[in-house]
Amino acid sequence: MNRPERLSELDAVLAALEGVVLGKSREVRLALCCLLARGHLLIEDLPGLGKTTLAQALARVTGLDMQRLQFTSDLLPADVLGVSVFDPHEARFRFHPGPVFHGLVLADEINRATPKTQSALLEAMEEGRVTVEGETRALPEPFFVIATQNPQEQAGTFPLPESQLDRFLMRLSLGYPDPRAEREILRGQAGRVKLEALMSLLDAERLRGWQARLDKVHVADALLDYVQALAAASREHPELAWGLSTRGVLALLQAARGWALLEGRDHVLPEDVQAVWIPVTGHRLSSGPREEGEALARHLLTRVAVMG
Repeated sequence: MNRPERLSELDAVLAALEGVVLGKSREVRLALCCLLARGHLLIEDLPGLGKTTLAQALARVTGLDMQRLQFTSDLLPADVLGVSVFDPHEARFRFHPGPVFHGLVLADEINRATPKTQSALLEAMEEGRVTVEGETRALPEPFFVIATQNPQEQAGTFPLPESQLDRFLMRLSLGYPDPRAEREILRGQAGRVKLEALMSLLDAERLRGWQARLDKVHVADALLDYVQALAAASREHPELAWGLSTRGVLALLQAARGWALLEGRDHVLPEDVQAVWIPVTGHRLSSGPREEGEALARHLLTRVAVMG
C-alpha cells in the first residue's frame, strides 16, 4: 500500500474530524472506518454530546451531500422515501425524491418514529435502492446512513427490531468529553466553530476508490480461523439467545479491513478484529440496552485466544 498517499489523505481526514470532535479519536476513527466499509452507523447517546456534529463533519470532509431528517412519532414512510404529486401542467404524476436520496442521511432520533417508518430505510440500507409506487430507484453511491437514537429507557421511543439493528455495521456511543476536551469546547475551540471552516478533503469518486481498495485488503486463513472461533463462542454461549450470524461475521471482516486500511496496511491483523469487535457485534448479540450487548461482546473477546 502506498503509505505516503495514505498519510496525505486518510490521515488528513482523521485529523480534520478530530479537530471538530475533540477527545473522541477512537469514535471518529470507527465512524470513518464504517463509511469506508460501506456500512451504516448507529450512534446511541444522550442529546447534546456531538452526534450531529460528527455527522456534519463527516459529510463536509468527504464531500458527501448530506440531508438531516428528524424522526418523530408522526413521520410517515413517504416523508423518508418521497412521493408522487400530480403536475397539472404536464397532466401526469411527478416523483419528488425524499431525504433518502442523498449521499449521507442523518436519521436523527430514529427510535422516536414508529416501526413502519423505521422500516422504510431497510431496503435503502441493504440494497442501495428503494422501491416507491412499484418503481425501483437507485440511491447515490456512496450512500451512508448515520442514525442517532436516545437510550431505550427514555420516554417516547420505539426500540429498533433485530432486523433493523442488523442493517447497521456498527453501534457506538460518543459519551461525555473528558475535562480537557470539554474545556476546549467551552472556549469555542471545537464543535460548530471549527465545523464551519472545515474543508472537503475527498469527493465521491475518491471515496469510492478508497472503498474499492478496502475490498483488496488481505485476510489470511489464520485470521479467518480466529474470526470463526469468535463466532462459534458466541453461538455456544449459554447466556446468549442467539449467536453471531454469517452476515454478522462478514460485517466483522469488512470492518476489520477498514481498520487495517486506516492503519496503512494491506492485510488484517487480529488487533484489527479486536478494535472493531464490540461496535460491530454488541447490537447483534443483544437487542437490549447498549451496555448489555457491549459487555457480552467484551466477555467473548476475552474467552477466545488468538489463532496462529
